[in-house]
Amino acid sequence: METGQLFDIPLLRRRRDRAAMRDDRAEFLFEEAADRLCDRLLDVSRQFPSALEIGCRKGALARALPPKAGVAHLIGCDVSAGMARTARARTDQPTVATDIDLLPFKEGAFDLVLSNLALHWVEDLPGALIQVNRALKPDGLFLAAVLGGDTLAELRAVMVEAESRVRGGAAIRVAPTLALQDAGALMQRAGFALPVVDFDRVTITYDTLFHLAADLRAMGETAALIDSPRGIPPRVLFQEAARIYAERHAGPDGRITATVDIVYLHGWAPDASQPKPLRPGSAKHRLADALGSVEHAAGDRTAPPDPANRQGH
Repeated sequence: METGQLFDIPLLRRRRDRAAMRDDRAEFLFEEAADRLCDRLLDVSRQFPSALEIGCRKGALARALPPKAGVAHLIGCDVSAGMARTARARTDQPTVATDIDLLPFKEGAFDLVLSNLALHWVEDLPGALIQVNRALKPDGLFLAAVLGGDTLAELRAVMVEAESRVRGGAAIRVAPTLALQDAGALMQRAGFALPVVDFDRVTITYDTLFHLAADLRAMGETAALIDSPRGIPPRVLFQEAARIYAERHAGPDGRITATVDIVYLHGWAPDASQPKPLRPGSAKHRLADALGSVEHAAGDRTAPPDPANRQGH
């Protein structure tokens, strides 16, 4: 039945509940992104009495926050009750299990909203960003790391090719991610002031595709898509995919590479105290004066320079 939905949230919740009970060997990417988010937060000289983390997982970001980040009180939320319980036990911070597509927080509740590699599972990202903006106090800060760009592009292409060869057609087996060129427009559409978008590329190496897949399962990050085929795919499919992956993306040492692009979103809830762009024509000083040159109106013809006045170099 056609639902119009992209993600199977109950399936995602079950997978993340299982991942919450595993050890932390597969948490390295979330820990690395948490450290990079903290570095960006430290660039903001401000105190944040109340903060929210969307997608708290096992509490990597809460543990990484240094005291000088100025976060006094942090609440974590996650789609998985298992993840929320684990984060609460490890950080002694309050957490709540909730659908992150519909944030259950009142308007203007937080000085800061953070998210660490969680928003790629949001069904309606523009709507979620609008909710984040509303949850912030005026001049509150939103800072997030989001999987985007060419994340797992190698795996995506390999699985399509392998399944086309084995079955004569391919299903979507890798979830879509945020396009970098769309990120700034989404922030503006959600009403954030002074939005900034940048990204880091992380390259991870594995012995084989099977080791990459094992990490994705341990993270609870395998594709939970409504239209994904149910049941266990034939082993020959993954054998063919592993062969193609090694053929196309192995380094000199024989290890395969997996690309992860982390898109960072940075924006402020609007407030009258924030700097505003100047209106056209409101400048008090002319660029021509600063350059010591003569200003001409658009369309004016200017005489060519006198060759006698040219100076050699």
